[in-house]
Amino acid sequence: MPRKLLVSAIIIVLVAGIIYSSYYYYLSQQKITLKISTTTSLYATGLLDKLADEFSKRVPNVILQFIPVGSGAALRLAAQGDVDMVFVHAPNLEKQYIESGVLVNRSIFAYNFFIIVGPPEDPAGINGTSPVDAMVKIYEAGERGEAEFISRGDNSGTHQRELLLWKMTGLNASGKPWYIETGTGMSDTLLVANEHGAYTLSDIGTFLKLKSEGRLPYLEILVDQGDLLLNIYSVYLINPQMFPHVKYDLAKDFLEFVISDEGQDIIANYGVDEVGQPLFYPAREKLRELKEKWNWFANQP
Repeated sequence: MPRKLLVSAIIIVLVAGIIYSSYYYYLSQQKITLKISTTTSLYATGLLDKLADEFSKRVPNVILQFIPVGSGAALRLAAQGDVDMVFVHAPNLEKQYIESGVLVNRSIFAYNFFIIVGPPEDPAGINGTSPVDAMVKIYEAGERGEAEFISRGDNSGTHQRELLLWKMTGLNASGKPWYIETGTGMSDTLLVANEHGAYTLSDIGTFLKLKSEGRLPYLEILVDQGDLLLNIYSVYLINPQMFPHVKYDLAKDFLEFVISDEGQDIIANYGVDEVGQPLFYPAREKLRELKEKWNWFANQP
């Protein structure tokens, strides 16, 4: 090959290499938004922000956009293809979207417990009772005009568990003057219960967070024992075959981070410094049991 042609070929290769490298550097610097619908408890406690901050150290060009709503609304956003992944805690609702093909790659990543909270004077006398007995006592006290119950009423995971407890009592509180539905998230519902000196069902994480901030002076934990209060959190990806536009690979990266040892360690330690105990527990501690319990809750009507 003549010398001039060889030099030209080398220059072309070098220029092409520079252009190629520059292009992929440019792509790596572009901000990519990952849309995630989530139950309010994970967002209000700050756990998802903590996980996102640590994940962003690995993938700095990704913006994790959380949409905090009740589990029912979070799942509807998934079914519309409006998000790339979803964090929820309503097994009976989740099952419907798994069966419809919307949700894939289910991973149980954390758990904690629901609690029944109420005024320290406890007019219904529920302290230390079972969850079902507590709901019966609240119903009876409500009928006597001695107590109120504040419900989220928003088809969230917490609301679904409340409805399951009512079903197991055989009682129907809906429409009663002492039964108040807020239609809001967990934080707002707890604040309403605090203002009314009323009972409500809450996840323990959100309650402890608000309690540590001094925002719930008139509420105490009264019932916190029983398998019916187990609260299981799962993360899902959105089926890319149904919604080709979703950022499946990137969402999978975040999912894998959440269930990795690093992600599970974050969950295990989150809240300890602030409230003296974890707000959530990593699923790795008892994954098999959690899967069995998830199946039981998922099959409750």
